[in-house]
Amino acid sequence: MNMKFFKITLVLLLFPMLISSISHKFYVSTTSVEYVPEIQTIQIISKIFVEDIEQVLQERYSPLVVLNPKKETEADINYLKKYVAQKLKISINNKPVELNYIGKEYDIDIVNMYFEIKNISELESFEIENKILFDKFPEQQNIIHMITPASKKNMILDKNHPNGLLNFN
Repeated sequence: MNMKFFKITLVLLLFPMLISSISHKFYVSTTSVEYVPEIQTIQIISKIFVEDIEQVLQERYSPLVVLNPKKETEADINYLKKYVAQKLKISINNKPVELNYIGKEYDIDIVNMYFEIKNISELESFEIENKILFDKFPEQQNIIHMITPASKKNMILDKNHPNGLLNFN
């Protein structure tokens, strides 16, 4: 009886340690894209974990980068915009387009970045390359939600497949 009790106690004590040593952080961002034909605009919101993007910016640009509305500098914001502009590329109807940065806001541990693409009179195809955080976290996944008046489509992009194409005709 005592040996059985000892074994059960040992397993109960070691199990949490074993579980915690094999668990790992989940790396994900989401980008919501909405085509609004009434104003001929594509509106984009990218949601990225602050801790993850901050690490990348610190390694890439400066160890002093801080993403916090009370502490960040203009240089920190410029590094963020520069990095995302290098890693997020969009083509509409087989033509590369420029993302117009609208702004950003923090939602606890997530930074929401807002972009728009103007003068899109019709949407036949949407192609995206989203390599955000792939250079730091190989297991990163970037989820894309595309909304048009006629449909809702989703894609999951990863380091091996950073591009996605949606056709609407």
